[in-house]
Amino acid sequence: MIEIIVKNSKLITLPRIDDGIDGSISVAENFKHIPFAVKRVYYIYNLLNQKAIRGKHAHKKLEQALFCINGSCEIGLDDGTLHQDITLDTPNTGIYLGVELWHTMKNFSDNCILLVLASDVYKKDDYIRDYDEFKKYIDLRRRRRLRGGN
Repeated sequence: MIEIIVKNSKLITLPRIDDGIDGSISVAENFKHIPFAVKRVYYIYNLLNQKAIRGKHAHKKLEQALFCINGSCEIGLDDGTLHQDITLDTPNTGIYLGVELWHTMKNFSDNCILLVLASDVYKKDDYIRDYDEFKKYIDLRRRRRLRGGN
């Protein structure tokens, strides 16, 4: 199993129940398998440009869990210090994306379906869409934590 070294992230493995010729089922429950209450669900599919790079942002407060439920894709994680690329290609294994984590989604297979579970509804002001701005934000947050503030 892959070890994630980037802060504010971890692998999530959902239970998988195999039912023979009737297929398999995986279940995700709030606070049991997913470390937050899910308030929004969306999925990315029908990528006509498989070289597309999606994401390219971080969140100040939003948490997410990503699962590639069909095909495969690569998730780039960056905590401002460390960077790591993780391939998702197993429907019941996903990645938890915590706050203050720059992420990209790329190298989508033909049949990729990327499911995203989010801790809140869309809020435009929660996004950091410029990488240099993200780095400044992270550095400021670290300095505040070192001084004992939020």
